[in-house]
Amino acid sequence: MSESHKTIVISLGGSLVVPDVPDADFVRSFVRTIQHKVDEGYRFLIIVGGGKTCRRYQDALTQIRENVSNDELDWLGIFTTQFNAQFVRLAFGSDAYESIVGDPYDVADIENSIMIAGGAKPGNSTDLGAVRAAEKLSASTVINMSNISHVYDSDPRANPDAEKFENLTWSQYRSYIPKEWLPGLSTPFDPIASKKAEELGVTVAIMNGDVVNLEQYLNTGSAEGTIIS
Repeated sequence: MSESHKTIVISLGGSLVVPDVPDADFVRSFVRTIQHKVDEGYRFLIIVGGGKTCRRYQDALTQIRENVSNDELDWLGIFTTQFNAQFVRLAFGSDAYESIVGDPYDVADIENSIMIAGGAKPGNSTDLGAVRAAEKLSASTVINMSNISHVYDSDPRANPDAEKFENLTWSQYRSYIPKEWLPGLSTPFDPIASKKAEELGVTVAIMNGDVVNLEQYLNTGSAEGTIIS
């Protein structure tokens, strides 16, 4: 890849793509923003999560069958991420790589400026795929876009006095989240991915689904959200 290109990895929450039904307005704005930055010489890998769709299928399965394994729940989630990823890929038309990336760990062999991936392996969320891809592509930062604008010290929906953070170290962040991964876990950045990001020295920018905020971050390195490093 030419040094004139800047590679960006985005972990795109399924909650933004399909909050309840597919959000055409959000996806249209997101696609335009990414296309504009590609014209400026950027290159993107976008890993799409499962969001509410994933959790609904997982919940339904546990109501039908007892003793559903975590791996089975994870595989169900993986397929929902891949379905969401296919939707996003098709929204880019011919600008995106011709298929979703089957395994985010293999992205180094793809030359296209827009690559779309979903989940690949059980035992974690798509966040780990984003961190691994950042390692493969020598990208120092992962942008995590979801319906969460910041990291808080407690759930702001339950605690109106919850403190939000602009900057955190990885050790500080990990003290606020569970230590283990469970299928369907909802947290700004999953514990397995967080541990790996800390090991690799990858910075994660947590931000909401405002594409103007995303563009500001790409332009300036600063935006509304929480930076974990």
